[in-house]
Amino acid sequence: MHLTMNRFRVKEGQEHAFEALWRSRETKLPEVPGFVSFHLLRGPRRDGYVLYASHTFWESRAAFEAWTRSSAFREAHRDAGRHGDMYDGAPELEVFDSVQHIAATAG
Repeated sequence: MHLTMNRFRVKEGQEHAFEALWRSRETKLPEVPGFVSFHLLRGPRRDGYVLYASHTFWESRAAFEAWTRSSAFREAHRDAGRHGDMYDGAPELEVFDSVQHIAATAG
């Protein structure tokens, strides 16, 4: 399992616009080979911004890297710079490979 995470510092007062932007985006992720799941998470309010994180789980790092080279990736990110006024700094990309997995048991 592979996780990619983007952390966003969204200026106070821009939370609804940021969330609406993400909800309105057309996504092709469910069709991408190796894609597992996506989550957009709202975190704590800090000094002048609200922390958000997008988590995308992949079957492997190779699947994620193939996605980043695809036309679907370019299409999904074509307007990424248009909404810079809602951010307090650039997003921070972090990538992780799973070293342990524990799943819930059917109950």
